[in-house]
Amino acid sequence: MAIPGIENGLGISKAFPELGKGGSSSPVEGAGKFFSELVSKVNEIQVQSDKAIQGLASGENKNLHEVMIAVEKSSISFQFMSQVRNKALEAYQEVMRMQV
Repeated sequence: MAIPGIENGLGISKAFPELGKGGSSSPVEGAGKFFSELVSKVNEIQVQSDKAIQGLASGENKNLHEVMIAVEKSSISFQFMSQVRNKALEAYQEVMRMQV
């Protein structure tokens, strides 16, 4: 079983696409697109988790382990998103502390 890398795992684009390959977007635009895709993908995963929980509660889904996997996937993706946000904020603060 192949395990996809983080860049492929959530199905989101790169934060900083290669600028020399015909792209005219700036790194800021690339980062903005990356974060918006990340938030929307995490939201989709959380909605799927909520549907799995509701299905278990209503009796439609009888597989508790599948529901728990969906809940954990949702939790891990949210933690990943918050850590990416924290690192981006730390990098921004570090740049702002630089003396010109």
